[in-house]
Amino acid sequence: MRISWTKTLHQLFNRDKTPTEQSQEQKQPFSQISISGDTTLNIEHIQITFGKSADLKTGELYLALETDCKIGFAFLEQMVNKTLFQDIMNGLTAKSTELLLGLETGFYELPDLMKNMLQTYGEVQTISDYQEVCYRILSGETVIFVEGYTQVLSVNTSAEEQRSVEEPSTQSVVRGPRDGFTESIGTNISLIRKRIKSPNLWLESMTIGRVTQTTVAIMFIHGIANDKIVDEVRQRLGRIDIDGILESGNIEELIQDETFTPFPTVYNTERPDVIAAGLLEGRIAILMDGTPFVLEAPVIFTQFFQSAEDYYQRAEFATLLRMLRYMCFFISLMAPSFYIAMTTFHQELVPSSLLFNLAAQREGIPFPAFVEALLMEVTFEILREAGVRLPKTVGQAVSIVGALVIGQGAVEAGLVSPAMVIVVAITAIANFVIPAFSMGIPVRIIRFILMIFAATFGLFGITVGLIAMVQHLCSLRSFGVPYMSPMAPFVLADQKDTILKLPQWGLFSRPRFISQTNIIRENNAPTSKPRPE
Repeated sequence: MRISWTKTLHQLFNRDKTPTEQSQEQKQPFSQISISGDTTLNIEHIQITFGKSADLKTGELYLALETDCKIGFAFLEQMVNKTLFQDIMNGLTAKSTELLLGLETGFYELPDLMKNMLQTYGEVQTISDYQEVCYRILSGETVIFVEGYTQVLSVNTSAEEQRSVEEPSTQSVVRGPRDGFTESIGTNISLIRKRIKSPNLWLESMTIGRVTQTTVAIMFIHGIANDKIVDEVRQRLGRIDIDGILESGNIEELIQDETFTPFPTVYNTERPDVIAAGLLEGRIAILMDGTPFVLEAPVIFTQFFQSAEDYYQRAEFATLLRMLRYMCFFISLMAPSFYIAMTTFHQELVPSSLLFNLAAQREGIPFPAFVEALLMEVTFEILREAGVRLPKTVGQAVSIVGALVIGQGAVEAGLVSPAMVIVVAITAIANFVIPAFSMGIPVRIIRFILMIFAATFGLFGITVGLIAMVQHLCSLRSFGVPYMSPMAPFVLADQKDTILKLPQWGLFSRPRFISQTNIIRENNAPTSKPRPE
């Protein structure tokens, strides 16, 4: 067997070409290059397209001595399983005689014979487009050119380094599955299909990003998901024309209904069981390669206060926890502003004994209540952000120690009152009770707005701010679905899984606004608590 590797890139670029010709060829868009039957020319085009990249490996070899059956290959060194590639090359040369005999029969072309032989090594596809060839190389596959043919074989030899399936770090539960999504879209799809074993679980894949060529997929259950919502998701993703997508948050911003709102209109999660439950309700999942966060749409306001373990334990306990979350939502939203309003404008509403204690604590404090609350809230936000950015080994300790030291020091220095430290601490803890981190962010933003309203107009300002917030929430839509449904508009049949949570046998129908084609999820569902015969 005679092996002939390509010449150096410098020799290839300068062979029989003037500097002007070389410059024009390098500027030629690779989308206008066509695949020729000359293997050497194809490899030259690949090398020019990839700009002499050091990790691009190309070569040529003859299948047998004294024959013109030459093939060429190209791949990216760090993205290919080198052992598998070597096995493929050895297999081609070992079975070269069989390939040539099959070629002599005249019934098959050489690329078809090679494709059938390479099926044992992995997925093999035939490509006739040069742009697709470049994409396959960038995906970690090996492309094989055959002398005299414009058909190119692409063999899946990718060696992806991926993180193993671990427990999600952002949405932990006491009872429930412990597996979470990873950065591999293939692994994420398998985690969902493991839970929903139905041929009606359809998957559509597309590529977004002119430069990054990111794989994005949508999953939905045909017959349950609303076809209009599926078409809307498909159209919004298809309209994205951008050079790069690096995380699902980029897609979320590009497809959401309302841009200028602090409230999220697309749900994101690391838990496969949450996505599976959403698919069974008629929602659409949007997966992206390179991130463990999967998007879900449409979404409603109450969904952000539901935890996965609500459906894995008794309904009474789940209802109690949901009420606690809503209470913590209002505490985190209004506690500082309510304290400012009561101590500044409405002292008559405070019991006399408590008012005397607050007045004694504030004696010598140089700032008004608003400045005092603003100082503590900003300090806590700084500590929270520092705790996230610091290494895990010291981040949590620094946050706790910093809060204790700064809080105690501020009280002893007479900058803030002890009551204000308590209010800010309760507010921060209540914010962590909200299961969805994306809902905690708008609460932190609106909290400062309500503090300004309370310092300006008292309880009247807080009331006006809450009315404006509710009006804004009622105006939002998530892919056409009202954001505050089923409370506004009010749907009595869907109240079984909002603030209250009925037992599993009571959740016999899907949300009306989400799924309109297949409402009933449980046949022969009892209308009352099942009793033994």
